[in-house]
Amino acid sequence: MQAHRETPGTVYDLDLTDIRNESRNHIEKLPDGTYRPIFCRHCDQPECVMSCMSGALTKDPKTGIVSYDETKCGSCFMCVMNCPFGVLKADTATRTKVVKCDFCLQDGAEPNCVKACPKQAIYVEEVSL
Repeated sequence: MQAHRETPGTVYDLDLTDIRNESRNHIEKLPDGTYRPIFCRHCDQPECVMSCMSGALTKDPKTGIVSYDETKCGSCFMCVMNCPFGVLKADTATRTKVVKCDFCLQDGAEPNCVKACPKQAIYVEEVSL
């Protein structure tokens, strides 16, 4: 979360009413006691994009990245309901915008979660299918 902040600080300093400070992923505990990170998978045929009536969610055909334009969002949350992985969510503060991973494209560098992870457990890797 700190990676989405403009000023440094600790988790206790976070203004959770600011959408930029919301987590774009979460950790899920499995029945066997292990943990699994849940990130946006930027699916090949994303249900969120197909269910978005306003065109706020789009998939870039070159990069495969699913992007969100909050200025187009109608806050119907069909994308949230249709994501098969439960990744998309409404922002906590206003419940009017969708929070999802955008690979920090506005920064033009590697994603902030990758840069901020103290143990290098998060990384981006291109794979061939």
